[in-house]
Amino acid sequence: MRIAVLISGGVDSSVVVHKLFNEGHELHLFYIRIGMKGDGGDCSADEDIEMCQLIANKYGLPLKIVSLQEEYWEHVMQYTLDTVKKGLTPHPDIMCNKIIKFGFFNERWGKDFDKIATGHYASIKEKEGRLFLATAKDPVKDQTDFLAQISYSQLQHIIFPLGDLEKSEVRELARNASLPNARRKDSQGICFLGKINYSDFLAKQIGMKSGAIIDISTGKKIGTHNGFWFYTIGQRKGLGLSGGPWFVVKKNVRDNVIYVSHGLNTPLQYGREISLVEPNWISVDPLEYLKQMDEGVDITFKTRHSPEFHKGKLSKEPDGSLKIQSVDDIQGIAPGQYAIIYDPDSVLCFGSAMIQAGNLKRNKGQSNTRPEGIEVIPDVDD
Repeated sequence: MRIAVLISGGVDSSVVVHKLFNEGHELHLFYIRIGMKGDGGDCSADEDIEMCQLIANKYGLPLKIVSLQEEYWEHVMQYTLDTVKKGLTPHPDIMCNKIIKFGFFNERWGKDFDKIATGHYASIKEKEGRLFLATAKDPVKDQTDFLAQISYSQLQHIIFPLGDLEKSEVRELARNASLPNARRKDSQGICFLGKINYSDFLAKQIGMKSGAIIDISTGKKIGTHNGFWFYTIGQRKGLGLSGGPWFVVKKNVRDNVIYVSHGLNTPLQYGREISLVEPNWISVDPLEYLKQMDEGVDITFKTRHSPEFHKGKLSKEPDGSLKIQSVDDIQGIAPGQYAIIYDPDSVLCFGSAMIQAGNLKRNKGQSNTRPEGIEVIPDVDD
């Protein structure tokens, strides 16, 4: 096949090049600039591009540097800032995959190729004549949650060569192939920020505003903060409070108030009922595919990037919204975040839906308290 490989300079996408080259495909390498210009942003692009060029030279392949920085700012970074200002949980990388990598890139360059290949840890399975996004062999590295907003037409045009490999096997392949980045550390940050601290980025874009930190059990003010947008539900570090541990359990966006609770096991951090809106089903509607009964269908799901799956039932409410009734307590249910929906065996990823407000009002006997969290979830392709 004639394949466009999205290469980042990390070991994962480089092993993709190695595998596909040895399979005899015609490869064209692309590096996408998406980060901010200047101020330490742009994902340390010069170093990454140098590594990409070494890989291209090693296999005698063409490398093209393309820029989608303006598109990234308009469609991903602005979404992130708008979401944070509302007190919701942004997920920039789930949007980057949908809008940038498999959206604008495909429209301008990828459409000229048979497939687009990336270093994501995910698989594609065919079942009953239809393709499904599926989990990777490595449960720790699995990145289907970052891909759960893509469309079926996008899925049809993608391949994930690392889906059947564990991270240790990828590293071994890189060492055996003498790849120059075989021992390069995985990136863990938020890509569009590069070397910029996330809190500094928010302070520059949104500013700072002093507000109260309230002990939710007593109603007493026990500290101050610089803006609710710097905090996430479940956060423990960085609160500057003595006598801890303290955890953020709720935020009042209107009055710029952070509510905290002492100790790990406060019920205010947990819930079992998750309300969802705006579903994106990639291949099939799970309620139809799994043959919904009155009480819903059995699923597994995630609400954050983690190897852990939760069991629950997915059902449709009379108003058309969706609901997950979880078997287990879920910590830090935050509106704006995405619930990723899988089949009962945690293999097929059906897609995702956005968590809406009010998720704790009927859980564990609590009154109408709800978390409004900020949690930017980094994608770690490499």
